[in-house]
Amino acid sequence: MDFTTPDLCDQFGAEVQVAEPLFRDFGGVRRFAGAIETVRVQDDNVLVREVLSGEGRDRVLVVDGGGSLRCALLGGQLATLAQTNGWTGVVVNGCVRDCPELAATPIGVKALHTSPRRSGKTGAGQQNIPLQFAGVTLRPGSYLYADEDGLIVAERDLLKA
Repeated sequence: MDFTTPDLCDQFGAEVQVAEPLFRDFGGVRRFAGAIETVRVQDDNVLVREVLSGEGRDRVLVVDGGGSLRCALLGGQLATLAQTNGWTGVVVNGCVRDCPELAATPIGVKALHTSPRRSGKTGAGQQNIPLQFAGVTLRPGSYLYADEDGLIVAERDLLKA
């Protein structure tokens, strides 16, 4: 991908939201972008698996785990599933685990932190809804751009002419 978040901010300043610098890189790809798909879950990743099992079409899954540090919502198996199904990245407002596997998987993964504990498996959650965290609003169909400098959101694809 040929962009940097600083260049996009400079070129499209009024059109982008810049997320607070809360997220760390865990995936094998540091620069990723795509249309946003969303889920909201609380210490449960069944819905995350369901969504990542579907065709990614170069989208980014944004998982709002409420900032919980109690358990991981994404690990090595789900990152591999996401990459295999054509997702470009996953952003988790919560924790991930299996850091060596995540780093070896060619997909972007940003999260708050790590936790060795696996999540619950009740299947509770919501999909395809607007989310708000880290000072930004993430709507399904909006675009997310991420690299080593941060994460930004725009209502349209800034990379299309």
